[in-house]
Amino acid sequence: MKQKILSLLKTAGGYISGEELSRSLGVTRSAVWKTIQALRADGYTIDSVTNKGYRLLQSPDAVDEERVREALDCELVGTNILHLKTVDSTNNEVKRRALGGEPGGLVVVSDVQTGGKGRFGRVWQSDSGGLYFSVLIRPELPPAEIAAITLAAGYAVCLAVRQVTGLDARIKWPNDIIIGNRKICGILTEMSAQSDRIDYAVIGIGVNVNNTAFPDELKTKALSIRMALGSPVDKTLLLTEIIRKLDRVLSEFLVSLSVDDLEQFKTFCATLGRRVCTVRGGKEITGTACDIAPTGKLIIMTDSGEKLPIDSGEVTVQGIY
Repeated sequence: MKQKILSLLKTAGGYISGEELSRSLGVTRSAVWKTIQALRADGYTIDSVTNKGYRLLQSPDAVDEERVREALDCELVGTNILHLKTVDSTNNEVKRRALGGEPGGLVVVSDVQTGGKGRFGRVWQSDSGGLYFSVLIRPELPPAEIAAITLAAGYAVCLAVRQVTGLDARIKWPNDIIIGNRKICGILTEMSAQSDRIDYAVIGIGVNVNNTAFPDELKTKALSIRMALGSPVDKTLLLTEIIRKLDRVLSEFLVSLSVDDLEQFKTFCATLGRRVCTVRGGKEITGTACDIAPTGKLIIMTDSGEKLPIDSGEVTVQGIY
């Protein structure tokens, strides 16, 4: 009911009477009023004027769980959606539920994280305005292939951002999405595994969507989609599209990441062709990023002419924050 009334309010282009709403939906005026009150409680600003009806003034900058559910028809990711107002970390919440026996497919999204984190234990700035969610999958894969899951997730996020906004989103290997040379998204993949198989994997994704400012230490490195686009973005639409793309890409990846997908991933990867620096076995390695392996490893052509596969660790990329 909420979604139907919200849709009518959005398409009305002005005021729409309670009588028209009740007639269109086949419900009582009282049911319409109760639903309007529920929408206001969800953060929607709805004006009401006697003899004119209702008018939607402003939508909240929050995910509409019901709208996401209604829009999805997925098999691997998004079979269960849970929206929270606040949580310590969506990755932590998914891990708690995984340990309780939750099947794969769960997506937990939160408006705010109080303890968001990135790679290497870094703090992830998680104020309102961003989109923070984590996905639970239970793939029948060996632990060594976890890096390629991050690769597939980054590719899916890039596809969704491009489709929804038209912005030239690219991947900074292995787990960041950038526009220009600034970061809009980070991905953190964690797992619980035995020696030969993954019990479960959690893909945590944080996107700077409608953020309008960042702390001084991040101003030159971080960017939001709103800042790049010049207008607010519908977080519900973006989340829905990311989940759709994740479902498709990960479903194919768990069988075999297609050659076409891998080649398109490479065209999205801003790291390739750039000078990079990393540390391996305590030794600093410099060279040029020249390829991505099907396993998700970055191939570096060192200054001595040797090709080295890199699957973990910090990689500094020339020209990107």
